[in-house]
Amino acid sequence: MEFFPALTPEHRAFVAKQPVFFVATAAAGTRINLSPKGMDSFRVLDDRTVAYLDVAGSGNETNAHLIADGRITIMFCAFDNPALIFRIYGRGRPVLPQDDDWAALAAHFTLLPGTRQIFVVDVQQVQTSCGWGVPHMAFERTRETLNKYHEKHDDQTRFAKYAQRTTSIDGLPVRNPTVPA
Repeated sequence: MEFFPALTPEHRAFVAKQPVFFVATAAAGTRINLSPKGMDSFRVLDDRTVAYLDVAGSGNETNAHLIADGRITIMFCAFDNPALIFRIYGRGRPVLPQDDDWAALAAHFTLLPGTRQIFVVDVQQVQTSCGWGVPHMAFERTRETLNKYHEKHDDQTRFAKYAQRTTSIDGLPVRNPTVPA
């Protein structure tokens, strides 16, 4: 196990190859939220800043936890060789389409149907470990189900649905995107 204060070029190359990552957040008195992510939604903005595009799914726990607490851990695993587990520890915040810094952040991504927000993480530390217990698997393909679901709904419908979800599953407030002008 080794710790680093920022991402190195080798870390950036590893992250760029991974089709899936995992995000963990929590706030006082809440359950720990752990979610898998994919869809080419992760970007390294610089050695101390990363971000990922959030497409609406079943809940908005990460948003609530980051507003309440700010702590976030992102984990990548190599499912091929060489084995490696890579963790990013940091403090995160949601950036929504109505926020001033949205346009600059969104320029780093291909916005997907159902895009709800971008989570920006200030990296406090990164860690590598062996990953020898992670199974060896091959990436087959990206699932298209979520994109197809969101393509069926216009912005007005999606944003009206977001507006109904004002709290997390543990009752914390969430910020939702507003209807674009």
